[in-house]
Amino acid sequence: MQATQEKQTPQLIQIDDLRSLRDRISFEQYRNTHMKQPETYNNLANNLRSALGILELDKTSQLYRDATLICNYLENPNFRIAVFGPFNYGKSTLLNAMLGQRTLPIDLIPTTGAAIRVKYGEELQTRITLKDGREIREQGTDILKQFAILDDNRRMREDVAEVEVFCHHPFLQTGVEFLDLPGTNDREEQDNLVRDQLLSADLVIQLLDARKLMTLGERENLRDWLLDRGIKTVVFVVNFLNLMEPDEQKQIYSRLRFVAESFRSDLPDNFSNLYRVDALPALRARLKGDASAIQTTGLSAFESALQSIAAIQKEKSGGYRVGRVDAIATNLTQSLQAKIQTISTELEAAQTKHNTKIQIQQKAEKLIKQGFETSLTELRNWLSLSTLLNRYQSEAAAALGQNQFKTWSTEFFQPALVKHQQEIVKWVQQACEFFNQESPGDLIISLPTSPEISLPSPPTNKPKIAEDLNDAPVAVAAGLGWVLGGPVGAAVVGGAAYLLNRNVKQDKPNNSVAYQNQAAQICADAAQDYLTRFSNEALTTLIQYEETAQKVINFQIPAEPIEITNKRYQQNLLHNCLENLQRELEAVKRSLA
Repeated sequence: MQATQEKQTPQLIQIDDLRSLRDRISFEQYRNTHMKQPETYNNLANNLRSALGILELDKTSQLYRDATLICNYLENPNFRIAVFGPFNYGKSTLLNAMLGQRTLPIDLIPTTGAAIRVKYGEELQTRITLKDGREIREQGTDILKQFAILDDNRRMREDVAEVEVFCHHPFLQTGVEFLDLPGTNDREEQDNLVRDQLLSADLVIQLLDARKLMTLGERENLRDWLLDRGIKTVVFVVNFLNLMEPDEQKQIYSRLRFVAESFRSDLPDNFSNLYRVDALPALRARLKGDASAIQTTGLSAFESALQSIAAIQKEKSGGYRVGRVDAIATNLTQSLQAKIQTISTELEAAQTKHNTKIQIQQKAEKLIKQGFETSLTELRNWLSLSTLLNRYQSEAAAALGQNQFKTWSTEFFQPALVKHQQEIVKWVQQACEFFNQESPGDLIISLPTSPEISLPSPPTNKPKIAEDLNDAPVAVAAGLGWVLGGPVGAAVVGGAAYLLNRNVKQDKPNNSVAYQNQAAQICADAAQDYLTRFSNEALTTLIQYEETAQKVINFQIPAEPIEITNKRYQQNLLHNCLENLQRELEAVKRSLA
């Protein structure tokens, strides 16, 4: 072991050198010169955080906690050494012995209840950061009794986020920090805290109790908390060996060496991963300044190895970190791939649904257009003047002659119009429902004002024809009754000859015939004028309605639903995040090759 230390000595920063360096430059300058974190680590940390944000993981999940710790770990330029082991194994005592003072007052703090980071500072000081963001600073470490021990129920304080102790020590000034962890194998919350914090340690000192060797729980933690998570930079330190008989010491140390060697720690060549330190005697000797006593406790050999390991590992630019980072990044990559697959499946289903809806709407458009055009053509033909005159002029004229035009228009003529209008509106309303369009309203074709006629004065002598005119039936069941029911209607259809042949005798006076023909002509002209006005106005209204309705019936393929847009955006975001994460991880590996 001595030969090994001599080989490595040229790579160490000796204490005297540190003091000289401290005199020449400030700590911050030294930090910037020798402790600058590689840019690739910062880029990788940023991409890991991006993946956490995109995945929206539960913040209490193990993957979220591990990834967050790894990010902080990558961005931390200090070389962090964690002291790890069950309760009452002497972790704080060992740290105090290495620091040379009662930085962690073990006589007043029986059980560490927080992860205490010991960092470099010009004077001994403690900083407590609470979860609500408040900070408490005090000189010395007495405040640890309030915030860094377990309560009467052996529980950690829930309001403490971080505990830091600043200590003026040359080893810490090189960019090293210690992490004093709560003891394990007591409560689950303490175990979870320790497990998480180990992930951010560059070197783990696992403290062993010579009186218990290595328990099953310690072996399981070694496997589950360290090995399986890519943490292989582990040094074992056996304590309390001084309490055993000399023969027992040799046997126990031999057995522990076998356990340590089987672990295969990832340490620099020619360095052992097992050391003996009698922590309490070492602390007492250090406080007394007894150098020879310190040698017998094993502290000097351990400190020398520890300084060498830290110096060599820092020169490797943190290559030892890649294993555990790779494990976490792999888990995040798998989560990203799983989420990409889920989003892709959802996106495909949404697109299929959207396309199917469009196809149905396009088919509906075709059918609605056909129905609309058919109904439109039927109404347009019905509104043509020739059709109206052929079908309704005689009826309208007869109704005028009988003074029943309003009855005829509302009971016979208007219902036919309404039926045609409803057929057209029906198709338009279907289009509105299928295509989710605002309704243009109903097709409203109004009837013109009723015609007003002035008949000539009848002959002085009331002929038989007048009696027939007065006695003619009005509004027979069908509209044709208007033609057949009265002499005026007959005159309109067949002329005066038909009137004379059907309703009057041949010996009727000519002046009566002339009167009937004149009256019939007046009614027929008025009916024609009425139907002409109606045709023109109705066709104009129909054209206007058609233009409005076409905007509803002509289906426009809608814009992509926001649901699909969001999923596609999320899919691209996940793909980019995955590619960036993989690229930065490879960049870190290449930089260390």
